Amino acid sequence: MSQPQRVVIVGGGFAGLSCARALNGAAFDIKLVDRRNFHLFQPLLYQVASGGLSPGDITAPLRSVLRQQKNIQVLMGEVTGFDPAANRVVLADGEIFYDILIVAAGAESHYFGNTGWEAYAPGLKTIEEATEIRRRIFEAFEHAEREPDEAMRRAWLRFVVVGAGPTGVELAGAISEIAHDTLRDDFRSIRTEEAEILLLEGEPRVLPPFPPDLSDRAERALIGLGVRSRTGVRVINIDECGVLMRTPAGEQRIEARTVIWAAGVRANGLGRKLAESLGAETDKGGRVMVNPDLTLPGHENLFVIGDLAHAAGADGRPLPGVAPVAMQQGRYVARNLKARQEGRAPGDFHFVDKGTLATIGRNAAVAQFGRIHLDGFVAWLAWLFVHLLYVVGFRNRLLVALQWGFQYLTFNRGARLITGLFHPARPEGRPELTTARPIEAGAATAAGQPAPAGAASAAARPAEATRSDR
Repeated sequence: MSQPQRVVIVGGGFAGLSCARALNGAAFDIKLVDRRNFHLFQPLLYQVASGGLSPGDITAPLRSVLRQQKNIQVLMGEVTGFDPAANRVVLADGEIFYDILIVAAGAESHYFGNTGWEAYAPGLKTIEEATEIRRRIFEAFEHAEREPDEAMRRAWLRFVVVGAGPTGVELAGAISEIAHDTLRDDFRSIRTEEAEILLLEGEPRVLPPFPPDLSDRAERALIGLGVRSRTGVRVINIDECGVLMRTPAGEQRIEARTVIWAAGVRANGLGRKLAESLGAETDKGGRVMVNPDLTLPGHENLFVIGDLAHAAGADGRPLPGVAPVAMQQGRYVARNLKARQEGRAPGDFHFVDKGTLATIGRNAAVAQFGRIHLDGFVAWLAWLFVHLLYVVGFRNRLLVALQWGFQYLTFNRGARLITGLFHPARPEGRPELTTARPIEAGAATAAGQPAPAGAASAAARPAEATRSDR
């Protein structure tokens, strides 16, 4: 009796996990490799960052999810490279051989060459980044409570979100609700509702992937929450005390002690390593160019899916790096492999767009289902239903639903913890405004080029779920 083909899946995000689950019972010997032992539901990371949910509410252990699938082994390991000539995946501490390789390693935050900004403006792609943003948000109010200087206090109570795609809009709305509702009666020296939330975007409007009418409705909802958006601006520097941006009227400095990056993502570096090992092409975002059946040119046993793949849609443009695309691609590859086993032609991948959603705050969201455009409470209910539907695991769905219900009734966020050591404003006890360290007009970025505030904002979130692969 012949041995089943060895299938290696790199990545346990939306694409990799969807593929693994769809291969349940198939005659393959499957190994799923991830450097984490859990699946992360990234669309709700912003709720961890804002204290609405705990990390455990949006994660599921991969072994638990796949424990009933006897043809799959989960391995925790760090993939460092590929050797296609030997059908080998290279790990930091070993190797795995394959007959079929599926790479779904996801994406990471992208600062457009300005790597020094990451220390001052964390992105939102991992649990660690979410808890770090949560620490910075709630710690800012603590510093403001103790700060005797009015200008310093204002800087602590000013929050800047760079990028007005769905992630940026969601974070800005959540911070506003924290300031106006959650913490309103918790402090004695400050009025938290006086906090300023600024949303910076390089494009002419917020939520650029949405139709203009929905962007306008989102803008009005943000104004109702007390969020002020600045569109058509470009961030040219970020430091520990604020943001320098270029506007149509010239350069402007914003003094803010809390800056969050939601302006760009790029493919995981494993995609470039795979492409280099095969001589394959990548786009400027590091995504690997794939065939219509998601294989690499000249290598029918190598698939790239999810955020790592540059796959063309029906209009010829690359599909966005969002969860519905990744999930459909994962299931398609599983069908492809089964069809090959049965001697059938699998056909090409076609993405089915089921709609686009973005939430703004309590009772406020926008949604597009084909020609139907919705906003307000109905769109918000649709957003809630879709996200609950796609959270992995019944336990997590129940916990998230209970947390949302409690938060809606009480305006309270049960996970507003400041974890780790408290970070003093500075060793002497107070921060310095950057007027003491002026930035020269026209200061260049680390890469020599200004980065657009929303140049690579998170793509619009289709209704089947939202943000993609890892």
